[in-house]
Amino acid sequence: MNEQIKVRISEEEVNARIAEIAAQISEDFKGEEILAVGILRGGVYFCTELTKRITVPVILDFIEASSYGDGTQSCGQVKITKDLIEDIAGKNVIVVEDIVDTGRTLSLLLENLRKRNPKSLKLCTLLDKPERRVVEVPVDYNGFQIPNEFVVGYGMDYAQRYRNLPYIGVVEAE
Repeated sequence: MNEQIKVRISEEEVNARIAEIAAQISEDFKGEEILAVGILRGGVYFCTELTKRITVPVILDFIEASSYGDGTQSCGQVKITKDLIEDIAGKNVIVVEDIVDTGRTLSLLLENLRKRNPKSLKLCTLLDKPERRVVEVPVDYNGFQIPNEFVVGYGMDYAQRYRNLPYIGVVEAE
């Protein structure tokens, strides 16, 4: 399949919005330390760009998770395929995700993290696709709300390609 990538959100817009989110997080956690938990793989680009702009002390860790079942429906459990190194008990945790789509896996992951007794648990996403939501998840910091389009760039991929694009693009088949 040949595909074209149409720019949906420019590199400049993405960078400006990340700076705004970082400023808000820095203000909200003034005088405190946060533990940013990037969700692999897609969240790594957004997470690193965000955390280097946050002005309060930041500890960085990563987690990888999937819900499992028949492949299209979650069976209500989350499988941690790469767990955190840091203990999050008593810490201000911000989960950093590239996109919130159906909410299934993210909801289960947040539930798992809540059981680890963080001081606070917030969700920060670069993109939010509310019309695809099946399970509600509380988004505390949101970059952009987008329509139900297949997007790539800034960590999001199509068959493991296009993650490295510095903008958000829409995949269009030729």
